Amino acid sequence: MGEAVLYEVRDHIAFITLNRPQAKNALNRAMRKELQTAYTDVKFNPGIWLAILTGEGDVFCSGKDLFEKVAPEDEDGSVMSNDELYIFQRNIYKPIILAINGPCLAQGGGFALNADILIMSERASLGWPQVKRGISSVSGPTLLPHAIAWNQAMGYLMRGKPIPAQECLRLGIANEVVPHEELMPTAERWAAEILENAPLAVHAIKEAARRGQEIPFDKRAFLARDVANRVLLSEDSKEGLLAFKEKRKPQWKGR
Repeated sequence: MGEAVLYEVRDHIAFITLNRPQAKNALNRAMRKELQTAYTDVKFNPGIWLAILTGEGDVFCSGKDLFEKVAPEDEDGSVMSNDELYIFQRNIYKPIILAINGPCLAQGGGFALNADILIMSERASLGWPQVKRGISSVSGPTLLPHAIAWNQAMGYLMRGKPIPAQECLRLGIANEVVPHEELMPTAERWAAEILENAPLAVHAIKEAARRGQEIPFDKRAFLARDVANRVLLSEDSKEGLLAFKEKRKPQWKGR
């Protein structure tokens, strides 16, 4: 993939690693470009059924690289902005697990709250410190008040205070908090448990849930039924029912 983002696919899992530890994995143009390429592959490559995103070093992501200067002619629209990246991630209908190895700040929080499963190291935290820099945030106010109670979200956002890993677990943001050395094994365990199931069915669950978040219940129900009916036509659907009948483990093909 490149130097700013490490990318590997094995056993239907895309492993994406933010790789600017010397800059606390701050998002610069090079990282945005490589992350865009990785996300595009995850979304459209039928051989990828799930993705795990983590960071190299002591910080998951410190947000936008505030010190980078990009020439106006280089911002030609070919590379997604920080905000466009997490919106694109939000609409990848495949499971995305974040293995948060350290502080996950600002734009990093956008990646976190648009993921599906959050595994946090005991050293990790989640926060939007922009108010301490005299600036505002996009991902913080648009995502955190919808993930936890309003007053809790405002309490952290307005003070620019990080949410420690154990508090993220208590608030329902994190799925699991583990000793640092167990972070990736735990993320891979979650991935393996998800991959025991039919990939197209798992993807359909996410698609119906994500697309239905902002619409009324009756429309959500019809949407979910349309997606479910589409999955019924798959080879995996026939295999799942046959394996259940024959009392054996199904062999998923993602078709």
